[in-house]
Amino acid sequence: MHYLDNAATTQIHPDVADVVQQTLRTHWANPSALYAPGMAAEAVIEAARGTLAEALGCQPREVFFTASGTESNNIALLGAARARKAWANHLVTTGYEHPSAQKLLAMLARHEGFELTEINPGPDGRVDMQAMADAVGPKTALVCAMQVNNETGALLDVAALAEAVKAKNARCFVHVDGVQAFGKLPVNLRKTKIDGFAVSGHKLHAPKGVGALYLRDGINILPPFAGGGQEADSQHRSIRPGTENTAFIAGFGKAVELAMARRAGAYTHIAQLREQFLAAFTRLKGTAVHSPADGWPGTVFISMPAGFKSQVMLEHLYNKFGICVSSGSACSGGAASHTLTAMGVPAAQIDAALRISFCADNTPEDVDILLRGLRDCLTALARGCPE
Repeated sequence: MHYLDNAATTQIHPDVADVVQQTLRTHWANPSALYAPGMAAEAVIEAARGTLAEALGCQPREVFFTASGTESNNIALLGAARARKAWANHLVTTGYEHPSAQKLLAMLARHEGFELTEINPGPDGRVDMQAMADAVGPKTALVCAMQVNNETGALLDVAALAEAVKAKNARCFVHVDGVQAFGKLPVNLRKTKIDGFAVSGHKLHAPKGVGALYLRDGINILPPFAGGGQEADSQHRSIRPGTENTAFIAGFGKAVELAMARRAGAYTHIAQLREQFLAAFTRLKGTAVHSPADGWPGTVFISMPAGFKSQVMLEHLYNKFGICVSSGSACSGGAASHTLTAMGVPAAQIDAALRISFCADNTPEDVDILLRGLRDCLTALARGCPE
């Protein structure tokens, strides 16, 4: 199999799987328990928290474990909007956010009286940071933006965005969906004015079912959940109640440790794979590339010629060549890419779109076989099949 859908999920690293399995066997006690096995389990969680904090450039007490990046986004956005509802009624975001942010913000606008402003990306896939900052006013509760778009890889300078937003409204909460960026690009949150930052384990060779949320120390949110005080902040507010998933948290910590150790080399390798792919792909007639040249190199959104259908293409590539790619966000439920729609890409190109996403484990051979598969699809299309 040639797996090239790493923006959807990544294969769990063997060392991470070993840590998860060992933790399941040896640290199964409830980490809130006040006897030795429970305290040992708590120590495992705190070690992982420290690893994430170091990678994020923040204090361990600012890191809260969750079940996913989706949950992290929901906690931050719901909590921040509702905490500011007494004086604010406005939200600002991009037009290409992940559904966990996009749909949550739309729900706040539909059911809780907020006005929502979306700043769409341009045809090149980039969002105008200044336009986002200009949309902020005295009644803006929060600004939400992805650091790396999950479909095109477009980058946004979120540190500069936070600086510009806070200059206009110091009380405005700035939240960043860092799921596609964490472990791949440098981040030092203590040097920014970002208030919330969401990350996910399974985008980083850790298991599905574990994520984390950075919340700047002392920031005001109303946690949307009620329960125990497991993941509580310095004000003793339960940010994320529920017994912690000790084994997956330990695995997440190991995955972050591995990612930090090979980040620079991984970036160079992935950029070379992208260059290899695009050098050949852009010579194919009738095709298009929708990812900006200066984006995260691991994600490339392309379109084959009009008339070819993404789903047919996906089946052909896997059944004949063992290639795994996608037609866009894994969380879109098969719907057309809202990112390409926001960019103004014609419907025929959206219908023929494929997302390729590399990781450090991919090889030049993977790229060669992908290109062979795409050329084979073009040949099949020229013959009038598949339909």
